[in-house]
Amino acid sequence: MIISTFAQMVEQAQKSGPVRAAVAAAAHKEVLQAMVQAHQMGIIEATLVGDERLIYQIAEENGLNLAGITVLNEPEPKRAVFDVVSLAAQARADVIVKGNIKTDELLSAALRREGGIRERRLLTHVGIFEIPRMDRLIYISDSGVVVRPDIYQKVEIIQNAVDVAHCFGLERPRVAILSATEDVDPSLPVSIESLAISRMARDGWVEGAVVDGPMSLDVAISPHSARVKNVSGPVAGRADILIVPDVVSGNIMAKSIQYFGQGRMAGLVVGARVPILISSRADTAETRFLSLAMAAIIVHHQRRHSS
Repeated sequence: MIISTFAQMVEQAQKSGPVRAAVAAAAHKEVLQAMVQAHQMGIIEATLVGDERLIYQIAEENGLNLAGITVLNEPEPKRAVFDVVSLAAQARADVIVKGNIKTDELLSAALRREGGIRERRLLTHVGIFEIPRMDRLIYISDSGVVVRPDIYQKVEIIQNAVDVAHCFGLERPRVAILSATEDVDPSLPVSIESLAISRMARDGWVEGAVVDGPMSLDVAISPHSARVKNVSGPVAGRADILIVPDVVSGNIMAKSIQYFGQGRMAGLVVGARVPILISSRADTAETRFLSLAMAAIIVHHQRRHSS
């Protein structure tokens, strides 16, 4: 089954049963709202690590019922981060979540050689977007972790995004490597790089996807634009995954979809032993909840294919 809406994603996450999610420095209103909602819907089993007094205070002020949720008292944020990463390293947490801390604090702990959860893969951010009038979910990477990826890092970014799309039922997702135009222009180094990566993908550097580039955004997602510009191929007008040139353009695109296009987002860092939720400070409880459901889909898919 291809998951093409967030409603389907949440429904599938509920049907599959709860995964274990642990939050570092959990005294944060939107984080608690998302965790409680996901816990009550049977998507996660929640563990909150942080200042116990503040956690219960925020919960009471916002009418949140923490019944059945594990709360571990650790007022010091850095120790809370260490505790949560340790839970994942010991296979006692399937997802780790950023609370009231900085992103780099959580990722640095996750990448520790001793007691961390790093694998051999590059850590990258994959965002999934539900956009009005689109008939499918759109995956965007990397808009949050790798600032200026080189050509080899972009191949890893693509593979991580493809692997996430596989979890959502897309057997061979269509990947567009974005540039300002579909023409190869020496004055646009990203266009030359995109062409090279698309050829590398055809030579087997990327598994389980169809990759093309360079490609402008309109040609990637609009069949009309692809026809008008006379661009053909299996990706043109039908892309599932959009690979952005760098984190700046990706971040702008992601926020434009949300703030100008009324799109909704879920997002995770992947490539570690477990998915990592690093929501922006401005993200709503809904975005965090959807990201937890996304994580549950990934965890269940990995379990099915590792057994």
